[in-house]
Amino acid sequence: MPAPIEVRKVPLHHVSDASELARLIDDGVLAADRVVAVIGKTEGNGGVNDYTRIIADRAFREVLLEKGSRSKEEVGQVPIVWSGGTDGVLSPHATIFATLPEDAVEKTDEPRLTVGYAMSDVLLPEDIGRISMVEKVAEGVRRAMEAAGITDPADVHYVQTKTPLLTTETIRDAKARGKDTYYDEPHGSMDLSNATTALGIAVALGEIALPAQEQVMRDLSLYSAVASCSSGVELDRAQIVLVGNARGHGGDYRIGHAVMTDALDTDGIYNAVRNAGLDLPERPHPSDLGDRLVNVFLKCEADPSGYVRGRRNAMLDDSDVFWHRQIKAAVGGVAAAVTGDPAVFVSVAAVHQGPSGGGPVAAIVRA
Repeated sequence: MPAPIEVRKVPLHHVSDASELARLIDDGVLAADRVVAVIGKTEGNGGVNDYTRIIADRAFREVLLEKGSRSKEEVGQVPIVWSGGTDGVLSPHATIFATLPEDAVEKTDEPRLTVGYAMSDVLLPEDIGRISMVEKVAEGVRRAMEAAGITDPADVHYVQTKTPLLTTETIRDAKARGKDTYYDEPHGSMDLSNATTALGIAVALGEIALPAQEQVMRDLSLYSAVASCSSGVELDRAQIVLVGNARGHGGDYRIGHAVMTDALDTDGIYNAVRNAGLDLPERPHPSDLGDRLVNVFLKCEADPSGYVRGRRNAMLDDSDVFWHRQIKAAVGGVAAAVTGDPAVFVSVAAVHQGPSGGGPVAAIVRA
C-alpha cells in the first residue's frame, strides 16, 4: 500500500533559495527524510545553458542533507525536477512531495494522492529521438506506477520527467563510437527529448501503441494527456515522477488532469481541477478555488500552424525572442489569471504532450 502524501508549494525568494523548504521541516510540517520528490520552476532562460536549475537543485539537496539523516548519496537519488524559465508573470517556486507516517492520517477508500519514482536505463545520445528511448522510458514509467501502488493507468494523472538532451560533447561522443544522432547539433534537441519521452509515457499507459520511428516529432495525433517532459544537461537517463490516485492509504490530497486544446483554453485548466474532485460553477472565478488548489502543472507550445483561434501570430517567425519564451509567458498569464496565482508550473516544448498547439494540465487539490 502506498504511503500518504503531504504536498506543499513554496516560493523561491532568490535563485539559490531553499529557506521555505527549511521552514516546513523546522515547523514539523514534513520531515526531511520523507521528502520523495520536488518539482519546481527556476528563473533562468530555460535553455541548454540554464544553470539556475543546477543552483536550485544544489540548494534544496543541501537542506535535505543538513536537516535529515540520509547520506549524500541517498539525498542525491531524490528526484528533484526543475523547469527553467519564469517568463512574464510566472514566479519561481517549488512543489514538495513528502510521505507521512501511516498513523498520521485516517485511511480511506476514497482516491488520494500517491507518488511513484523510477529512473530509466541510461539514455545514450544516439537514443534521443529514437524508438529505443521510447521503450526505455516506457519501462521506467511502468516501474514508477508500481512504486506508486497504481494498477490501473486511468489512475495516473501526471508524469513529470527530466531527460538528457543533445550537447556538442555528447554528439561528439556518439560519433567517436561510430553512432549517429537524430540531430547533428544541439539545437532542437530539447523539443526532441521531451517529445520522445512523452511517447514512452503514452506507450506505458496504453494511450498509444508503440509508434514507428518516422512518427516521432511528425505524427502530432499521437500524444499523452498526462505527460510533462523536461530535459537538460543534468543527467543521463529519464528521471520519472509519477503522480496519481490510489485507495486505502488516506491523505488530504487528490490529483486530476485534462488538456488545453490551445493556448487560451481556460476550460482545460478548470476541467483538470474538476477532475481532481473540486466542484466548480459553470463560469468559475479564482475565488471559487479558495485555498484548496495546491498547484497546476501545464505544458504548452506554439501552435505549428502559426494561428490561435483563427488569428495569426508571429511567435514562430520571431528571430529576436525564441517562441519557447513567448508561449510560456502567454500560457503562464492565462494560468495565473485562472488560478489567481502566478506561482504555477508552466513548461514549454510540448510535442506529443497533449493536442498539438495545446498541452496537458494536472491539478492537485486538497480533498
